[in-house]
Amino acid sequence: MLTLKQVKENKFVQEFITQSEKYLDAIGYTDHGRRHVNIVSDRARSLAKAIGLSEQEQEMCAIVGYCHDMGNFMGRTKHHYWSSMLFMQTFLRETDDPQELATIMQAIASHDKDELKIVSAVSAILILADKSDVHRTRVKTKKTIDRNSDIHDRVNYAAIKNDFSVNKLKKDIKLKIQIDTKLTNAMDYFEIFIARMTFCKLAADYLGYNFTLIINNFKLS
Repeated sequence: MLTLKQVKENKFVQEFITQSEKYLDAIGYTDHGRRHVNIVSDRARSLAKAIGLSEQEQEMCAIVGYCHDMGNFMGRTKHHYWSSMLFMQTFLRETDDPQELATIMQAIASHDKDELKIVSAVSAILILADKSDVHRTRVKTKKTIDRNSDIHDRVNYAAIKNDFSVNKLKKDIKLKIQIDTKLTNAMDYFEIFIARMTFCKLAADYLGYNFTLIINNFKLS
């Protein structure tokens, strides 16, 4: 069984993440580096544990969370495919479990585009963990943020609190975001994140859960 510790200690994975962070900084993207992948990895593992997945599935969720963006240095548009193939090339000889490898590859490949069907809990959990990371710490150009800034930077920077929780009894996955309305408004959030939140809803549905989004105490489900 592959472990997150094993993945984090791999020098190629570390270099892929470093180069991806460097590339996305150069083109002006929000954080997709170590801050983001560690948050997504931790959140994915916590969600997997909360809904009762096996220890191996929990480990796979942590791994895909950590590796899902490491192919960005090869091109942003197809980064989910690059990340999946890089994972396969790096760990093909590290596991004797083809199902484990295929599940991880498919989850990474399908985390960014809803053209692929969600076919595993690992894939669904990665989508929820990744798309729910909205917070001002993702913004690299904090000194220049105002209402004239790029909408992605402005909305992320305006998100001053992010609370992601699971209620197994009620079968509810909840994302609660507090937005500083001096910088942006809820409509700006929906303009750029409606597709991501719809994707989260599909992922939660696959798991048999409801997905609830709360922005400044306004509930959507």
